Amino acid sequence: MTDFSTTYSAFIPQIWSQKLNTMLEKNCVMLQCVNRNWEGEIKQQGDTVKIITPADVSVSTLTTDNITYSSLTPTSMDLEIDQKKFFAFKIDDVAKAQSNVDIMEAHLKNAKKAIEEVQDSYLLGLHTDVTSANTVGTDASPISLDKTTIYSNFVKLAKALKNSNAVYSGVKPWVVINPEIESYLLQSSEFISAHNVADTTLREGSIGRIAGMDVLVSTNLTAVNSKYYVLAGTNDAITFASQLAKIESLRDKDSFSDLVRGLYLYGAKTVQPKALAKMIVSVPA
Repeated sequence: MTDFSTTYSAFIPQIWSQKLNTMLEKNCVMLQCVNRNWEGEIKQQGDTVKIITPADVSVSTLTTDNITYSSLTPTSMDLEIDQKKFFAFKIDDVAKAQSNVDIMEAHLKNAKKAIEEVQDSYLLGLHTDVTSANTVGTDASPISLDKTTIYSNFVKLAKALKNSNAVYSGVKPWVVINPEIESYLLQSSEFISAHNVADTTLREGSIGRIAGMDVLVSTNLTAVNSKYYVLAGTNDAITFASQLAKIESLRDKDSFSDLVRGLYLYGAKTVQPKALAKMIVSVPA
C-alpha cells in the first residue's frame, strides 16, 4: 500500500522556491535586456526601491586660475514593486504516487514559463516610454517590413540609439522581435546568424546580430491595434526588481489532494529613456 504521507516529500516549499528562483534567472528574453542594479530586498507588494541618478558633470576650459564649482543635484525616483502574480494548483494523491521528482520538475517548468510570459509582456509594454526622437515609424504610418527593407529600417533603429548617446564602449544594444519579423530577417543577406558571429558575447538565446544589435525573439511581442512595437535598447534603460515571495503547500480539506500556491512580485522602471528605441511595424495582411 502506498504511503501518501511520504510519497510527495519532494514538494517541500523551500525546495520549490530555491529551484524556481534559479530557473527564473535563466533564459528569459527580457531579463537579458534590463539591469537589476537596484533590486534590494522585496518583502511585499507595494515595496519601493529608491533609485538615485547622478547629475551630469560639465567640462570647461581653464582660462584663469579661478575655478568655478558647479552644484550637482542627483535626481531620485522610486521603483515600485507593483506587479503581483500568483499560481495555484491542486495535486491529487494518485498523481503523487507516480514519479515525485519528475512531476515536481514539470510543474516548476510550467510555472516558470507562465511567469516569463506575463513578465516579458510587461517589460515589452515599456515601449510607451520611448521618445519620439528614438521612434522609427509612427502609429499613423507604421513601417511595412519585408526581406528587402528590413535591414535599412533596423539601421535606423540602431542609429537612433547612437544619436542619443546610449551606445558607448562596452555596451551592447539589443532588439526584440517576434517570429513573424524573424521570418523576414532570416532572408536578409545583412543578417549575421549566431553561428557566424565572430565572438562569443551574444546574449543567451540570441539568434544573431543585425545593425550591431543582438537579436532576441519573443512570442510575447504581440500585435497591438494591428501594429507591432519592436523594442530595442541597452541594459542601462530599464531597471527591474523581482522576488518569488512565497511558495506554500497545504492540504485540501475537501479532497485527497495537496494545494500548491506561489506569489511572485516584480516591478520595472525606465530610468534612461534615451537608451530605448522602437520601431512601429504594421501587421502583415
